[in-house]
Amino acid sequence: MLVFLDFEASSLSKFSYPVEVGWVFEDGLGESHLIRPAPAWTEWDAAAEATHGISRDLLERDGLPVERVCDKVVRLFDDNRVFASAPSWDGHWLSMLLRAAGRPRHLVRLMGTEVAFLEAAHDAAGDAADTIAAARREVEVLPVVHRALADARREREIWLAVRRLSGRA
Repeated sequence: MLVFLDFEASSLSKFSYPVEVGWVFEDGLGESHLIRPAPAWTEWDAAAEATHGISRDLLERDGLPVERVCDKVVRLFDDNRVFASAPSWDGHWLSMLLRAAGRPRHLVRLMGTEVAFLEAAHDAAGDAADTIAAARREVEVLPVVHRALADARREREIWLAVRRLSGRA
């Protein structure tokens, strides 16, 4: 099964770490979790907080421990194909989560959502790039809210639109 994943983070620096993870399976089931910062995770950017609206105080109070979130991610994603719109950034944050929980950093592999979109458009009568662009235009009306579950759902909506436009839905 396909899984669309998104992270929100403490910043966009190389020292950033995940503050929220959200995912949605191709069947539409999804969830998100705030992540309590690991002791070594101290870097914080007020601009990132302003973008996603998640404060460090909220994470300390309501976030789940990294080990609990990591266990859930590893268990749920086993035998599934996991896609992210920004695989280099999301991969960095996934790696941070895995390492903070004492797991190998490459335990879960991410692929770019473009791979899922290209696969879905494969049988399209026209050019796959045109089909994907048309799907993106349809979904552009949905706001990017910079919350993990909503942004993962947005990627799934693009994938669904590509499938429909390709005659595969």
